Amino acid sequence: AGGTLPVWVTLLSVKSRELANQRELAGMIGIRGATLTHHLNAMETQGLLMRRRDPENRRVHQVELTQAGEALFLKLRTAALAFDKRLRKGLSDDRLAEFAEVLAALRANVEG
Repeated sequence: AGGTLPVWVTLLSVKSRELANQRELAGMIGIRGATLTHHLNAMETQGLLMRRRDPENRRVHQVELTQAGEALFLKLRTAALAFDKRLRKGLSDDRLAEFAEVLAALRANVEG
């Protein structure tokens, strides 16, 4: 579908917020601010997003998708949904719920 995991995760995170700032995005994605800045620079150069200063706090940059970013988001979302459907093929809702419980337990073990 064209696009890397960092691009997809960033597009998804920006899309899930009306106007996201860089600090919020880094937290949502789970990466350091400097790493996010690297990705945002590349995506801005590609015309996928734009950053502008927050009028209420000039030190904060708000991030929003461009038309090209919206188009790529839709393309990647279609691919992600098709892949998810393929992954879940033949699995009942009960099995998927059990799997989600196992993943939650693993996460709790790692965090605690």
